[in-house]
Amino acid sequence: MKLYIKSLETYFILICSFITYCANAQQDPQYTQYMYNTMAVNPAYAGSTGTLEATLLHRSQWIGIDGAPTTQSFSIHSPLRNEKIGLGLSVVNDKIGPSNELYLDGNFSYSLPLGYEKRLAFGLKAGMRLLNVDWSKGRFYDPNDVLLNQNIDNQAKIAIGAGVYYYTEKWYVGLSVPSFIKNNYYDDVKESIDYESLHYYLMGGYVFDLNMNLKFKPAFLVKAVSGAPLTADLSANFMIQEKFVLGASYRTDDSLSALAGFQISKSFYIGYAFDYTVSELNKYNDGSHEIILRYQFNKDQSKIKSPRFF
Repeated sequence: MKLYIKSLETYFILICSFITYCANAQQDPQYTQYMYNTMAVNPAYAGSTGTLEATLLHRSQWIGIDGAPTTQSFSIHSPLRNEKIGLGLSVVNDKIGPSNELYLDGNFSYSLPLGYEKRLAFGLKAGMRLLNVDWSKGRFYDPNDVLLNQNIDNQAKIAIGAGVYYYTEKWYVGLSVPSFIKNNYYDDVKESIDYESLHYYLMGGYVFDLNMNLKFKPAFLVKAVSGAPLTADLSANFMIQEKFVLGASYRTDDSLSALAGFQISKSFYIGYAFDYTVSELNKYNDGSHEIILRYQFNKDQSKIKSPRFF
C-alpha cells in the first residue's frame, strides 16, 4: 500500500546483506502473511512448491479510517515439465482513498540444483500497473488546482522486476526488486500524484522440528526504499500436527499481529491475521484484518516440500 504513516550458500547470503544499508518507505502493498504470498514480491518463487498452486488474499487495513487501504491479491504458479523452469501470474488490486491501482505481472523463474534438496532460483517479473484516481472521492488541500479536477483513468505503466531465491527443505532466503521502473502512484499524505521509489525486499525463514507433532518457523521480511527508514516484519509460527498454525509477528514501529491457520485438507489451507497498531495511529483505527486461501492442485508428495510452511 502506498503509505507514509511516514561453497554458494555463503556467497548468496553475503550478496543479500548489501540491502541493510538501504532505507524503506511503504508504497507497495504490505502483507502480514507474506510467507504464504511470496510471489507477490519475489518472482524467483514461481514453481518452487513443486506443484500448481493458487493463492488468494484479502487485506483490510486500519478499520475505522475513511479511505484506508484495502488490498486483494491473487497468484498462481507451477513448475513446467522441465522442473528447472517455473511460471506464474500475479494480480494485485490496491485501493486507498480516491485511488485504485491494479498490478498485472507475469513471473518466470529458472532454478539450479545445488545438491540434495537445495536450489537457487533466479526470477524475472514483467507486467503493468493501471492507476485510477477519482478526486471526487477524496479530500484535497487546493480545490482550485486544475490537476485535481482531472481524474486519472487507467493510466498504464510498465513494470519489470527481478529476484533470487535460495531454498532447501528447512530454510529459505530471497532478495528481490519487484520493479526497476519508477511509476506514478497516489500519495495519501500529500493527496497528490508522486513518483514511486525502488523497493528492495530481503526475506528468509527456517523450519525447526521440535518433535514429531510440533514445528517452529521464525521468518522475516525486510523492506527498503531510499529516503525513508528501514522496516522489518519479524514473525514466529508454530505448526501443530501439520494441521494448525499459531503465531505472532511484529512490524517495526507499526503493529503487533496474531496469526492462525488451518490445513483443511492436503491441498487446502486457510489463514488469518489481525494487526494491532502500536503507532500513534492506533487512536484512530480498530486494527487490520487479513485472510488468505491457498490451494495446491494434483499434489504429488514425492515432489513437494513437507511441511508446506513456505
